[in-house]
Amino acid sequence: MSDLGKKIIENTPTIPDREQRVLGRGTSLVIMGAVLVAALIVSFRLGRYPVSVKELLGILFDSMFPGRIEPFWSDTQAVAVINVRLPRLLLSVIVGAALSSAGAVFQAAFQNPMASPDILGASTGAGFGAALAILLGMSSAFVTVSAFVMSMLTVFLVFFVSSFAKGEKVIGLVLSGIMISSLFQAGTSFIKLVADPGNKLPSITYWLMGSLVGANRSELVFVIVPMLIGFVPLFLLRWRLNVITMGDDDARSMGVNPGMVRIAGVSCATLLTAASVSVSGMIGWVGLVIPHMMRRVVGSDYRYLLPASALGGGLFLLVVDDISRCAAQGEIPIGILTAFIGAPFFLLLITGRNRQ
Repeated sequence: MSDLGKKIIENTPTIPDREQRVLGRGTSLVIMGAVLVAALIVSFRLGRYPVSVKELLGILFDSMFPGRIEPFWSDTQAVAVINVRLPRLLLSVIVGAALSSAGAVFQAAFQNPMASPDILGASTGAGFGAALAILLGMSSAFVTVSAFVMSMLTVFLVFFVSSFAKGEKVIGLVLSGIMISSLFQAGTSFIKLVADPGNKLPSITYWLMGSLVGANRSELVFVIVPMLIGFVPLFLLRWRLNVITMGDDDARSMGVNPGMVRIAGVSCATLLTAASVSVSGMIGWVGLVIPHMMRRVVGSDYRYLLPASALGGGLFLLVVDDISRCAAQGEIPIGILTAFIGAPFFLLLITGRNRQ
């Protein structure tokens, strides 16, 4: 790391010493990673067709190295693990990590603890794109593509409109996001109004509630590239995110351009949000609650907070998806569960902070 980077980190404020934590930050990240792996193994076993750990490892090994071992599992178990559970579980982890990381970045970029991944309209744009594709009778693959394209178009419109705003650019960007989001929300409502109530309207409504039902390998492949394009720059810039939380004047005094860091961070976080919503539908609270929870674990240093948010978000949505597919005979939309779980958690965080 450069001397400038070291200087910035040394001057970055940290949370007071409730900070002398029992576990170090690095240790906390390792433990969270181990818990996530354990949760994945348990999640593979949940479902209509039970699969033991031995059978699971055998199926996964055989899928990577065909013919090396004699099958001791049924074809039904293999299909359930490889074609159904594997893409769904991986998508739940990736989407949770992306939404949580995006939320942490938005909170830094806008210096607002209430900022969330849909602040620039990425979610509402994706919802409009998906609803339009369903109304037109498109395939599920095209619904995903339409949601992603409209999500990115919405954010582009927000940046374009905000470029004409006078005064504080950040405020102009947020207000533009609220305005454009309202327009696309109105468009989605109109689509629901004219949709066939016996066929297409239920599909649109279910998509908007958020779900990973029908997740497949093609969706997983579709989101990998935009996810990488979004994640990698954020992890490289995470020490600069510490600086812009100190205020623009302090950032400039340290030789960092807060405007460029903010644009880069917001753009990457928006890309993560758009890719996530395009395959999962509208899932709220993850990007708002998880970063705050992770601050209680590793503090506010983004060198640790960003990877912790990714791990925590992935673990949270994985567990919620397990509840979604196992708690009732029919699947419960994830968006409903995240609201039921996320709202009380956030209330506890707020009341706990006020007591302190």
